Amino acid sequence: MTRPLSVAVAGLGTVGIGVLKLLRENTEIIAARAGRPIAVTAVSARDRLRDRGEPLGGLHWYDDPVALASDPGIDVVVELIGSADGPAFALVQAALAAGKSVVTANKAMIALNGGKLAAAAERAGVAFGFEAAVAGGIPIIKALREGLAANRILRISGILNGTCNYILTVMRERGREFAEVLTEAQKLGYAEADPSIDIDGIDTAHKLAILAALAFDGPVPFEAIHIEGIRSISALDIGYSNELGYRIKLLGIARRSETGIECRVHPCMVSMRSPIARVDGVFNAVVAEGNFVGKLMLEGRGAGAGPTASAVVADLIDIARGSPLPVWGIATDALANTRTVAMKAHVGAYYLRLMVVDRPGVIADVTAVLRDLGVSLESMLQRGRSPGGAVPVVLVTHETEEASMQAALEKIEALDSVVERPAMIRIEPA
Repeated sequence: MTRPLSVAVAGLGTVGIGVLKLLRENTEIIAARAGRPIAVTAVSARDRLRDRGEPLGGLHWYDDPVALASDPGIDVVVELIGSADGPAFALVQAALAAGKSVVTANKAMIALNGGKLAAAAERAGVAFGFEAAVAGGIPIIKALREGLAANRILRISGILNGTCNYILTVMRERGREFAEVLTEAQKLGYAEADPSIDIDGIDTAHKLAILAALAFDGPVPFEAIHIEGIRSISALDIGYSNELGYRIKLLGIARRSETGIECRVHPCMVSMRSPIARVDGVFNAVVAEGNFVGKLMLEGRGAGAGPTASAVVADLIDIARGSPLPVWGIATDALANTRTVAMKAHVGAYYLRLMVVDRPGVIADVTAVLRDLGVSLESMLQRGRSPGGAVPVVLVTHETEEASMQAALEKIEALDSVVERPAMIRIEPA
């Protein structure tokens, strides 16, 4: 029998234990598809005595994860520690330097250091797999590197964070405010105790950076990605979006244009009729558009032990077959020098919600600001009267440049009839 592929797993949290369980439960089918058995022979984690619900007897235990890289009996290191630096980054660098293939679910590390790691893997002649780093069990990395390899990718976008999608879904379905739903999500385990990485859009941006690098043949500087989260979304805005025929989703969007690559993360209004508008709860979805294949959408669970472990093991099967691909789909010396486009150059339609004093002349003042900055209106909603009090006014614009819209918002907020900071949400075509 062909020698088993010997694997070391660093990090025995939910996903690490999921990998062990999957390899044990599906041993025969995995060996048949890989052409050889795949066996975990060594592990590393912080607490050797903790009961993880899966037997660890017979496995070589390393207290120092970086030491896995020097074990001559290990073929592949699976890094599931997390964090862009520290032990995780040190382990991956050491493993590649030692000529060992690496599989990781660490999106932050790849988003920030993927170029360096890809070059190291290529120099060593080993594989570097990261299917699990984006959208859990959705095989979007494989789709971009293999299934869509003949296409020029024009645009890639998606719901890439289940926590945010869950919060926005519950806000819409139950008419509740953000803070209340976030607290509930934390109790249910859908949000971390410190949810900032998720709700401020950083997690989505990490994943978008990876997808953009694959789609556009070269790493995108993380600092070039425009990032906004969902803290400012209110139940009132969700109610108005429904009335206007939209759903609010936190999207990561990367688009190729004549001037460069536009990468942005922010809440969007998308038509209720679009497929991505119907992706709710903790589910993720990715839409890719190629110049020959057209649009396609992949949907599924973006996190959790099962889906993420499935993606990790898929990479291990590819390595066992001996069929690794270049990290970004092409050799590092052929990567493009990615030119990015600033957010101020974005052109699109906008939803604005203002809280204004109900008195004559207010709307004329607002529309005068928009007129002077070249922003034209498509529609306006005003509900109820409260003479002398505050009332909401909703405006939907035609397509305009981001720089003009931001300048208009600054002037509108300064009007004495506007009682709070205007809410602005970009409208994204389906």
